[in-house]
Parts: sequence; structure tokens; C-alpha cells
Amino acid sequence: MIIDAHAHVLAPEVFYAYRAQLIGHRGYHQDGPGYSDDELAAAAAANVRIMDSVGTDVQFLSPRPFQQMHSAKPDLIVHRWLGANNDVIAKTVALYPDRFAGVAGLPLCSGAPVESCFDELSRAVQDLGFVGVSLNPDPYEGTGSTPTLGDEFWYPLWEKLVEYDVPALIHSAGCFNGREIYSDHFITEESIAILSLLRSRTFLDFPDLKLIIGHGGGSVPYQIGRWQAARQAPGLGNDALEERFEVSLRRLWFDTCLYTQASLAYLFETVGPDRCLFGTEKPGSGSSIDPNTGRTFDDLRPVIEGIPALSEKDRSLIFEENARQVFSRWRGPAR
Repeated sequence: MIIDAHAHVLAPEVFYAYRAQLIGHRGYHQDGPGYSDDELAAAAAANVRIMDSVGTDVQFLSPRPFQQMHSAKPDLIVHRWLGANNDVIAKTVALYPDRFAGVAGLPLCSGAPVESCFDELSRAVQDLGFVGVSLNPDPYEGTGSTPTLGDEFWYPLWEKLVEYDVPALIHSAGCFNGREIYSDHFITEESIAILSLLRSRTFLDFPDLKLIIGHGGGSVPYQIGRWQAARQAPGLGNDALEERFEVSLRRLWFDTCLYTQASLAYLFETVGPDRCLFGTEKPGSGSSIDPNTGRTFDDLRPVIEGIPALSEKDRSLIFEENARQVFSRWRGPAR
């Protein structure tokens, strides 16, 4: 079975008009998204066709990251918008329960305490049956200073995730600081997330916490020598985790949204196939055609299958077994 653990929902185009309405009236009106059942069914069917075209059996769906607008004010806009996103995902899953599972967007707003997203977290997991969450580590979207993920600011959320036994996909969202576009911001925030977590007591205090770092771990796996050296250096190696950096790195999980075989092979070599989950974001920013192969960049199954160093067991871990372990609430079909 091929499980794509990093995918984003295909919603009817009219759904995104609701986002504009929320911004326009600042959450004042109680109007709903306004898409029809037929429009939602058509969007879901289109996603299934895309999956079938590349041999993907299941996708775990979360909201489109750059659309989440965590920094919008008032906070009510964010709560209504992400609640509506989670509803779209839940309805899509209900249409194809053997092909999709839900990964909730959390309405954590810039300047708000982390507990402010707990009502939606509870609704998504306990009422809608979602199997994970997507977590933006920078709700200010480049315009402020959010505590890094190694800060105790996040501890109440870690407690909830462990209690519910759901993983978090660390995935940045928009960026409005003028220095980088949102896709650049993803890599910056994922790198900061790893380094701040592995310098902190987070995994000592929450050993059962399951965090997946998107896009192959940002820059960290490819700059690993810098962090290995820093941890071993006299006077610099003061991280809370008193172990080699490469050991600490394996406390995290990583997806495969990298799009080149050399990068994927290095990721597997660095953190191990047993810590990597197949993820593509398809359809998304990798859906353009690779002129070297004639396939889309995000058609990653043949890319991974073509890495000689991977055994059949390695490929099974990446494509299916690791996802079943990390998303332990998922009760999908066996193949």
C-alpha cells in the first residue's frame, strides 16, 4: 500500500471565496462557505483521479498551508476559516473513507496562547475522527516573534497530542515579512523547529510525542555536520539532549517532499528509512513537469523505488508501515 502522509485538500473553488468574505466582514456575519454537495464531490473525485494516476492508495489531507492566514485579525476569522477547512476535509473523507484521512488545521493565532486552539483540536479528533494535526510553528507568518517549538509555551499542546495519540506535521503557512515567499519560509521554519526542539527538554518531558518535519526536515539533514560539531564542541555542547546530534535527530519523523532522488537518498542515509514517511503534497508546488523524466516532480514513488541502497523492507517502511505507526489512530484498509 502507498500512503501519502503529506497531502492537502482539494476544495471547490467557491470555498476560497468564503475566505475573502471572512476577511471582508472580519468574521462579523454568520454566513457559511456556500459550496454544494455536488461541487465538493467533484473536487474529491478529481483528487482520487490524481492519486490513481500515480498509484497512491491513501492520502492524509490537511488544509492548504498558505491559505490558513493565522496572522489575520480578529482571531475569530482564523477560527471560523480553519473550522470550515476541517469540515471540508471531514466531508471529503466521508465520501472516500478508504482513500482519505483527516489531518486537522489548528486555529492558533498570532499572540494567542496555545490553549486557544484546543476546542478545534478536540472537535477534529474526537468528533470528526481526524488522525493527526498540521501545526504552523509561526502563527505571526513572518511578522512577529513566536516562541520556538522548544519553548515551554508549547507544552500544553504537546500534552494534548500525547493524550489523544495524534502526531503533528510541522508545516509553516503564509509569510508576509517581505524577505521570503511562503515556500522559502517553510524551509526556514522547519529548520528552526528541529534545532530548537533538539536543544530543549521537549523529548525528555514528552518521550511519546510524535512530530513529523515537513519537506525532508528543512535544511538540517543536509547541514548535519554543523550541528554535530556544535554539540561536541567544548562550551557549545550545552543542549538538553546529552547524546550525539544524529541520535537526537531520530527522535523526529520526516516526510519525503524533496523531489530529487539525490536529496531523498541523503535523507534516508542520514536519518534512516525507519524515520521517513512517504509524502508528496500532490497536487501542489511540485506538480510541474520535470524535463528530465517527463513526469511531475511530485510523482515520487518511482523516484524512491529507484534508489539502489533501499531494500524491499526499507521501501515498505517508507510507503506504508511508518505511517501506520505514527498515525496510530488511523484504521485504514490493509492491502
